[in-house]
Amino acid sequence: MRQSMTGFASGQGEALGLTWSWDLRSVNARGLDIRVRVPDWIDGLEQALRTLITKRLARGSVTVSLRLQSNGTEAVQELNEAQLDRVLTAMMRIEAEAMARGLSLTASSAADLITVRGVMDSAQQQTDPAEIRAKLLADFEPVLDSFIASRRAEGTALVAVLTGQVDQIADLVSRAADVVEARKDEQAERMRAALARVTDAQETVDEQRVAQELALIAVKADVTEEIDRLRTHIDAARVLLQADGAVGRKLDFLMQEFNREANTLCSKAQSAQLTAVGLELKTVIEQMREQVQNVE
Repeated sequence: MRQSMTGFASGQGEALGLTWSWDLRSVNARGLDIRVRVPDWIDGLEQALRTLITKRLARGSVTVSLRLQSNGTEAVQELNEAQLDRVLTAMMRIEAEAMARGLSLTASSAADLITVRGVMDSAQQQTDPAEIRAKLLADFEPVLDSFIASRRAEGTALVAVLTGQVDQIADLVSRAADVVEARKDEQAERMRAALARVTDAQETVDEQRVAQELALIAVKADVTEEIDRLRTHIDAARVLLQADGAVGRKLDFLMQEFNREANTLCSKAQSAQLTAVGLELKTVIEQMREQVQNVE
């Protein structure tokens, strides 16, 4: 099923005295760019998340955010004696230096020491990182499933839009072919009139040279090949829109080919009616190209 590169999902979980919330979102990108924001103390979590995402996605700029905090149920605080010793030693050195300079410091209380970072261990530090990593990864799986579902839902809508635009392009190409067919007699008459003017104005005419020039004019005005290639591109686009896997890059390249043929058609038009069709064709192609940028 076709996926868009735009998606969003969120989720919440609770275990081991901790609560957390996931935020997973993506926008379009040339390749797969994954940005992970998780606590540093959970070893291996970031790499595990990257691996899970890489297995499911091919393109997009993906951002994963995890907010983790203690829920208070297991927030047993314990004294970190090693950290306390370091803090007290530092305080003694500070007080000695202050006295040597004739400064008087306010006495510190036990309450002040407790607030120093690391003196009291938090529940986060008491939690086994490997255990919480396993819980988080298990909880992330359904969030990722929901995220993929959102990309597929948008992808389905995107395919409907793109299919409609391909239909518009097909209709415009048919109109261009009709205009070309209708003007054949007119073009032939113009060439005959031009040839008559040349032969009437010259006593001697190099018929071979005139034939070459007329052939060159006819080739420059002929858009049959451009119309044929546009029809081929239309068929290719329909196949890609129904194909499995990531086809965004192929569609993007195909849009360049569409645009090239439309430009050539306009430059060779030599009629207001065909030029109008060509300009409308270019407009639809550009609108489709913008939509294709979101296809995975």
